[in-house]
Amino acid sequence: MQSRRQFLGAISIPAAALAGAPLLTARFRGGAAALAHELSSYPGTPAQIASNEDFWVEVQRAFTVDRSLVNLNNGGVSPSPAFVQEAMKRHLDLANKAPTYYMWQIQMPMREGVRERMAREWGVDREEIAFVRNASEGLQICQFGFDLQRGDEVLTSTQDYPRMITTFRQRERREGVVMRQVQLPIPAEDPGKVVRIFEEAITPRTRMILICDMINLTGQVLPVRELADLGRRRDIPVIVDGAHGLAHLDFLIPDLGCDYYAASLHKWLFAPHGTGLLYVRRDKIQDLWPLMAAPEGMESDIRKFEEIGTHPAANSLAIAEALTFHQGIGGARKAARMRFLRDYWAKELLEHDRFRLHTSLDPRFSCGIGNVQLEGVDSGELSNWLWSRHRIITVAIKHPEFEGIRVTPSIYTHLEELDRFVEAMVHASRYGLVG
Repeated sequence: MQSRRQFLGAISIPAAALAGAPLLTARFRGGAAALAHELSSYPGTPAQIASNEDFWVEVQRAFTVDRSLVNLNNGGVSPSPAFVQEAMKRHLDLANKAPTYYMWQIQMPMREGVRERMAREWGVDREEIAFVRNASEGLQICQFGFDLQRGDEVLTSTQDYPRMITTFRQRERREGVVMRQVQLPIPAEDPGKVVRIFEEAITPRTRMILICDMINLTGQVLPVRELADLGRRRDIPVIVDGAHGLAHLDFLIPDLGCDYYAASLHKWLFAPHGTGLLYVRRDKIQDLWPLMAAPEGMESDIRKFEEIGTHPAANSLAIAEALTFHQGIGGARKAARMRFLRDYWAKELLEHDRFRLHTSLDPRFSCGIGNVQLEGVDSGELSNWLWSRHRIITVAIKHPEFEGIRVTPSIYTHLEELDRFVEAMVHASRYGLVG
């Protein structure tokens, strides 16, 4: 196993490869657009950019994070760059001048431009994109949006997001629907096997399948395209939980072949907290009930999923700044950096005894999220110790099938912060949760 020094040396960029590369000097005077322009013009392949700290230091400076702690729980919710925060504040200030005019008459129509840009970025029609508050809301629109009868079955995995499992449990209690769950390998590195597991669990009563694009517990990437094809062959709708996929993995939504996809934009797009996206293929909109009632004439309008009463326009308008920032970085370069950061800490820990990684290092099956277990140490106690002793935020995952701590750095994370994490973990493996 390579040491971290050897690993970094093996992927370092030759000076000649960067000859003529511009020195990034953005001072954010022009907001996201100015920084995005400079970032997008920076030369290098995604693999080269991934390990080039000169590039990422400008990205890091866009954030206003607290550097007295190490935040390795960006999978929960991410901070937004300064210019995203400022844009939201500007929109809120405008709305409060006269909300019934500025918010309803000016800002709500402005959202259509953001809808257009988001649709173009991920390769779909603007009439297939709804703004929701988070992935959970988007997924629950789909989970509750199909008429089911007593005894009808819904299929998901034991590793799905707890809130979505709770949603199906409520349908069980209220309507007599039956939820069936399959167990997946940890990690899962055989897409064909994953598809077979789901296919073998389908029965004549199966009416819906819920899958993750990327599982929040381990960062496992599932074969969405193949599972969507399976559902289409069986005439079963497949709902995709994209909470961790969108703006993390580099793809277009049509690449996935799915009809329903929901994501939180406050995770990997760095949009304002409380922003999300729901994609429904245009010919599927009419048959999906909204979570809150919409007028009869909106059956085929994607905006029927946004009928939630009075709510701010500022959040969704500020998505535009986050999208510009994302475009400047580039989806492929961003994904490469996330894998680089994951490998930076994970490969180092794997050189030491007692560490077990529940995440594949194969780039086909993972990206920036990792789950690691220190054998013989309770993961909850380890996570608490990392915070109380070292001010490092992680998430303890104690699942019936495995346990570990979930580690999710982000593009603003310094390598020195990951060094602190690795050193603390190695200390815990040698001396226990002391010192």
